[in-house]
Amino acid sequence: MGPDSAAPIGVPLVDLLDRVLATGVVVEGDLVIALAEVPLVRLSLRALLASVSDSVPAPWDNGGPL
Repeated sequence: MGPDSAAPIGVPLVDLLDRVLATGVVVEGDLVIALAEVPLVRLSLRALLASVSDSVPAPWDNGGPL
Protein backbone atom coordinates (compact mmCIF):
# COMPACT_ATOMS: atom_id res chain seq x y z
CA MET A 1 0.00 0.00 0.00
CA GLY A 2 1.43 3.33 -1.10
CA PRO A 3 0.99 6.81 0.35
CA ASP A 4 -1.93 7.54 -2.04
CA SER A 5 -3.89 4.38 -1.24
CA ALA A 6 -6.38 6.33 0.93
CA ALA A 7 -6.91 9.08 -1.67
CA PRO A 8 -10.46 9.24 -3.04
CA ILE A 9 -10.96 8.16 -6.64
CA GLY A 10 -12.99 10.56 -8.74
CA VAL A 11 -13.01 13.56 -11.01
CA PRO A 12 -11.27 16.77 -9.91
CA LEU A 13 -13.64 19.68 -9.31
CA VAL A 14 -12.15 21.72 -12.17
CA ASP A 15 -12.78 18.90 -14.67
CA LEU A 16 -16.31 18.41 -13.38
CA LEU A 17 -17.08 22.12 -13.68
CA ASP A 18 -15.63 22.16 -17.20
CA ARG A 19 -17.87 19.26 -18.24
CA VAL A 20 -20.98 20.80 -16.68
CA LEU A 21 -20.45 24.18 -18.32
CA ALA A 22 -19.63 22.61 -21.69
CA THR A 23 -22.93 20.72 -21.78
CA GLY A 24 -25.08 22.98 -19.60
CA VAL A 25 -27.17 22.17 -16.56
CA VAL A 26 -30.61 23.23 -15.34
CA VAL A 27 -31.13 23.97 -11.64
CA GLU A 28 -34.72 23.91 -10.45
CA GLY A 29 -36.22 24.15 -6.99
CA ASP A 30 -39.31 25.17 -5.04
CA LEU A 31 -39.62 26.51 -1.51
CA VAL A 32 -42.99 26.73 0.21
CA ILE A 33 -43.46 28.46 3.54
CA ALA A 34 -46.61 27.26 5.28
CA LEU A 35 -48.32 27.89 8.58
CA ALA A 36 -50.67 25.19 9.92
CA GLU A 37 -50.44 23.41 6.56
CA VAL A 38 -51.66 26.54 4.73
CA PRO A 39 -49.14 27.65 2.10
CA LEU A 40 -48.33 31.35 2.53
CA VAL A 41 -45.32 31.94 0.29
CA ARG A 42 -43.99 29.97 -2.66
CA LEU A 43 -40.62 30.66 -4.26
CA SER A 44 -39.62 28.95 -7.50
CA LEU A 45 -36.14 28.88 -8.98
CA ARG A 46 -35.25 27.82 -12.50
CA ALA A 47 -31.77 28.60 -13.79
CA LEU A 48 -29.72 27.46 -16.76
CA LEU A 49 -25.95 27.33 -16.32
CA ALA A 50 -23.90 27.07 -19.51
CA SER A 51 -20.77 28.52 -21.01
CA VAL A 52 -20.75 31.14 -23.75
CA SER A 53 -18.98 30.39 -27.00
CA ASP A 54 -17.95 32.82 -29.74
CA SER A 55 -18.42 30.11 -32.35
CA VAL A 56 -22.20 29.98 -31.73
CA PRO A 57 -24.01 33.10 -32.97
CA ALA A 58 -26.31 34.99 -30.63
CA PRO A 59 -30.05 34.53 -31.25
CA TRP A 60 -30.62 38.31 -31.29
CA ASP A 61 -29.35 41.22 -33.37
CA ASN A 62 -27.48 44.37 -32.24
CA GLY A 63 -25.56 42.84 -29.31
CA GLY A 64 -28.34 41.47 -27.15
CA PRO A 65 -31.14 42.49 -24.85
CA LEU A 66 -28.99 44.47 -22.39
